[in-house]
Amino acid sequence: MSFSSSSPSSAPSTSPSGSPASAAGSAAHPLASYGWDDAWAAAFAPHLDRGLVPGRVVRVDRGQCDVVTAGGLVRVDTEFVTPNDPLRVICTGDWAVVDAGGDPRYVREYLPRRTAFVRSTSSKRSEGQILAANVDFAIIAVSLAVELDLGRIERFLALAWESGAQPLVVLTKADLVPDATGLGYLVQDVETTAPGVQVLPVSATDGDGLDVLGAFVSGGTSVLLGQSGAGKSTLANALLGEDVLAVQAARDVDGKGRHTTTTRNLLALPGGGVLIDTPGLRGVGLFDAGTGVGQVFAEIEELARDCRFLDCAHVAEPGCAVLAALDSGELPERRLESYRKLLRENQRIVAKTDARVRSELRKEWKRRGAEGRAAMEAKRGTRAWR
Repeated sequence: MSFSSSSPSSAPSTSPSGSPASAAGSAAHPLASYGWDDAWAAAFAPHLDRGLVPGRVVRVDRGQCDVVTAGGLVRVDTEFVTPNDPLRVICTGDWAVVDAGGDPRYVREYLPRRTAFVRSTSSKRSEGQILAANVDFAIIAVSLAVELDLGRIERFLALAWESGAQPLVVLTKADLVPDATGLGYLVQDVETTAPGVQVLPVSATDGDGLDVLGAFVSGGTSVLLGQSGAGKSTLANALLGEDVLAVQAARDVDGKGRHTTTTRNLLALPGGGVLIDTPGLRGVGLFDAGTGVGQVFAEIEELARDCRFLDCAHVAEPGCAVLAALDSGELPERRLESYRKLLRENQRIVAKTDARVRSELRKEWKRRGAEGRAAMEAKRGTRAWR
């Protein structure tokens, strides 16, 4: 991979003292373009007397990582930060505490994360996999070359909200929808799916929407997410102003692409901010994302406050405000079904690691089973009486 003009080596030179901490917190700091600020300087302060230096992880692979420091890009070993907990391994976007010298060099630890984008793995142990750290904005790329999958967008949004980042949905390849009215309807569909989230149609080919997107990402760290073929690498290259990332054409038959990006790469943008490009995600499993699900379906959570029962499951309970909205047409059935599906999935994931949640779920299943049996008995009794 070539970093070119956006590479760590193009960062400003070190301060006259040669100490990365001497300019800590100021705009002149060599790592300022990578997100270094006063808060990170304060978090790093305890390490100053140990002869260590800060750096931002720009790529991780095979037990090593590339870290951009005040002196440029260095390759370091992650031996000291490979715990059994997969959520605590070093990842792209981390601020690392690195040996100032020595061969080989090591990451000793990383500074406490502000945010973390986590999904569940396909493992039967339901482990979490951290995709990116210290992210301010989660850009969810959705291709307009294929039919919109609103359920998948909702999944990405749930993970984005749960991470602590601000999501943005970017509808890529907007030039393939030349009809302005049709494009407007597609944007409306996604806006309904993503309450409180900006939806931006963009064409890397025509340049439409890139100025707005560039302004959005210039204020911090952004992670670019989406399926293979969504046009993430093309979009990243457009923001970078040059072809830094390899691009392959999506298949005509289904619009799916191949994994041209195989690692998560952090790149400094010429207009300000940094971008983490990620490989295409086939699976988007939730991982303890209850808060995120609630935010994606904010209108359902709002309706639920008016239900007669606090523990209303919105299935057949009397006085259910959610079902009333469904009957009136205020709430689309697809939204409610997607809400139920993601809640169930998230409960199963949490239950595998939380004994209290497992116990509560068992009680709920028993209660619903008893109610079902009682309803059947009542129905049989009514038929016998007739």
